[in-house]
Amino acid sequence: MVEFKINGKQVKAEKGETVLAVAIREGFAIPTLCHHDVLGADGRCRLCVVEVRRGNRKRIVTSCLYPVENSIDVFTESDDVKLVRMTVLELLLARCPFSEVIQYLAKQYGVNTVRYTKDNDKGKCILCNTCVKTCETLVGVAALGMTGKGPLKKVSTPFDEPSDVCIGCGACVVACPTGHIYMEDRDGFRTIWRKKFELARCPACGRYHAPVEQLEFISKKSGVAIDELRICQNCK
Repeated sequence: MVEFKINGKQVKAEKGETVLAVAIREGFAIPTLCHHDVLGADGRCRLCVVEVRRGNRKRIVTSCLYPVENSIDVFTESDDVKLVRMTVLELLLARCPFSEVIQYLAKQYGVNTVRYTKDNDKGKCILCNTCVKTCETLVGVAALGMTGKGPLKKVSTPFDEPSDVCIGCGACVVACPTGHIYMEDRDGFRTIWRKKFELARCPACGRYHAPVEQLEFISKKSGVAIDELRICQNCK
């Protein structure tokens, strides 16, 4: 068992837990964009920084990656922490000026102006990798990946072409913390990642509810008959 303090409160944690996990459990609010309860942390967005003090020494660490230690003092909203978060948010806002989530967080931390040149070609993507991990780890199809280098780095399907393995499930859309990924359901078809999927119509209520390719994928993996999967959740 590890014991330390967060904002003056004595807390206990299991060895190997991260400061962020313990802080959330203890009710402390720490902003983060890339942390996912199931997928874990990559430390990419850097918003979850906290200040860790031991004796006279202090440093800023990424709480989603920093393991708990005995006798440390963690501060989630010190002046240094706020300054780092403001800088991070200013950079994110320069990259994704139209992201409502980043705009909201920036406002919360008093970031009203951006000193850096704003990008107009990155959409709302912060390269957190959450969609890639969701596709590969949770869905199990690996339709997405990081391509390019430096300022040209982005998330995409291989060669920017419609992916043969994408099943159109939309899990990446749900996981994306900034709403970057475009998906549209219209007239019985779903469009996502430049690929068009036929939507299955529920035989009971007639509602379109999931791509046929997704249902076929689930049927193959689970052994559940495709006709049963075509019935929507509301009618089961």
